[in-house]
Formats: sequence, C-alpha cells, structure tokens
Amino acid sequence: MQNRKATANDVSLIIDIWERSVMATHHFLSVEDRQEIRKEIPLYLPHVDVRLWYAKGACIGFSGINNNHLEMLFLDPGKIGQGYGRQILHSLIRDFHIQTIDVNKQNGNAVRFYLKSGFKVIREDATDSAGRPYPILHLKYADH
Repeated sequence: MQNRKATANDVSLIIDIWERSVMATHHFLSVEDRQEIRKEIPLYLPHVDVRLWYAKGACIGFSGINNNHLEMLFLDPGKIGQGYGRQILHSLIRDFHIQTIDVNKQNGNAVRFYLKSGFKVIREDATDSAGRPYPILHLKYADH
C-alpha cells in the first residue's frame, strides 16, 4: 500500500470519497448536516496533513493528520471490510505516530474497528465540535 500527500488538485477526489463513504457508513447524519459538513471540508483540508492511499494503483481512501491526531480516515465504500483500513491505520501509527482519534459514537463499525486496533475510549462529548447532536468518543492508542 502506498500513500502520497494530497494537493489542491485532489479536493474533488477527496470530497467524492468522503461523500460516498459517509453515505455508506454515517446513516445517523441528517441530510442538512451532511451537506453542511461537505461544504466545510475544503476549508478544513489545508489545516491537516492529508494523504491519499493507493492499492493496486487505485486510490482507495484518504486520511488527515494533525500532529499525532488522526482527524479523518475515509475509505471508498467498495473497499471497506477488505483489510485496507487496518493496513492504513497501522501505517499511520507506525510512520506518522498517531496517538489519538475522535470518532462518532453512532458509527458503531468505526468504533469497533478502532477499539479492535488497540485504541481505548478516554472521554466522550455529547456533541461534535460544531455543536451538532452527534456524540464524539475521544480515543487514545493503548501503547501510548
């Protein structure tokens, strides 16, 4: 698996992967909130180290890092459940020293994925960072 740093030319690809992934995994989001978040993404991307991830020559997802915090990890929905997320996460831990992650509590598959990968819940907020009614779990890698 390979990755490369995203550029401004990749924004439409990132938004496309994000939108398809969210449609497949974030059923708890209201349509209005999903549309609002979609508009926020291009404003947020310059503030994180965004990596595009490739397998067999095709882009399968992206991640966003801020210091040692994983801000986002989204896979093409057709690639979910094939081990790519685990490979990416292990690479992020090993090569980028990821220690913490925030995840929507209502995204049960993601919560199970991170817990199974060695993260532990250290705190919970009742809303997301924008005050929307989506509880956030703050996770820390158990080895740190």
